Amino acid sequence: MDEFEFFFEKEWSDGLPVVPPTEARIAAMLKGARRDPEEALGQVPPGLAEATVRSVAVHAVMAGCKPEYLPVLLAGVEAVLDPAFNIAGVQATLAPAAPLLIVNGPYARKIGLHGGLGCFGPGFRANATIGRALRLILMNLGSGLPGITTMSSFSHPARFTYCIAENEAESPWEALSVTRGFGPGENVATAVAAEGPVMVWDDASASPDRLLPPVAEVMSHLGCWNVWASTDQVVALTPQQAAICTKAGLGKADVHRRLCGLAGRTVRELKRGGQFRPSRIADFPFPVDLEDDDLWVPTVKEPERLLVIVAGGVPGPMTAVMHGWNGTSRIVSRAFEG
Repeated sequence: MDEFEFFFEKEWSDGLPVVPPTEARIAAMLKGARRDPEEALGQVPPGLAEATVRSVAVHAVMAGCKPEYLPVLLAGVEAVLDPAFNIAGVQATLAPAAPLLIVNGPYARKIGLHGGLGCFGPGFRANATIGRALRLILMNLGSGLPGITTMSSFSHPARFTYCIAENEAESPWEALSVTRGFGPGENVATAVAAEGPVMVWDDASASPDRLLPPVAEVMSHLGCWNVWASTDQVVALTPQQAAICTKAGLGKADVHRRLCGLAGRTVRELKRGGQFRPSRIADFPFPVDLEDDDLWVPTVKEPERLLVIVAGGVPGPMTAVMHGWNGTSRIVSRAFEG
């Protein structure tokens, strides 16, 4: 049998051809990380097969990674296997959420992990193959198979691959990793259970007062999970849009604070939403008087669950909003050695 057809027949593929993981290729891949090949990283739900450094390397080969990508992939696997991330729930959900990896630090630049123009699209091997390897691990070690254990109604292209670097070179602000408590220059992979990017187009605004309200509107549409639960969310401003904020004297924390204040719905608007139910509102981390139709209910219910990053390139008259999952998954970051 043709070697590529063999992997299709075994359902060890994501629907695209994989690189056969020969012993020679696995050995070469393992040289990319100074770790014991038999080191256990954890069980991958729901199938609960053990992920080891070696089995991760196998899938890195299959996805087309270079050996130097392995440290990033290992950090990403460790992040999503953290119990706080709840990868078991993400695997089984009806929603299209997928683990988004956002990588900071000099190692991302060294291996060509891209955060600039076109970062969510094709053409960047490190982005495509690291994200793909993580998905293959979730499928093969975690048995995350569509229609069997993974019940996402539509799924999403982000479930093929979802990995970027933050565009630190063109960002006027501190890196996401620093915001999350790591030191400047540390190599860090951050995992977020997120839906695909929704674009907010704006090629006219010259001030944050005009730029940010439409972003907040997209952050809080009545069909997104963020309105109905305390969950994670990512807002990625292009360098062009971040510069508008900086020119007006706003730092990253200021933009974060403004978005937290702008994104929300009144009780009257919530009652129009298809997901509205008093029991769900009762789970919010603050009281909501459902008799007060004019009461403002923020979409960002815990400020630490909103990530503001800079990504994409110039020209870039838009912002990308990535809505979160149902609230049972938490952002997890892992430092790694390059």
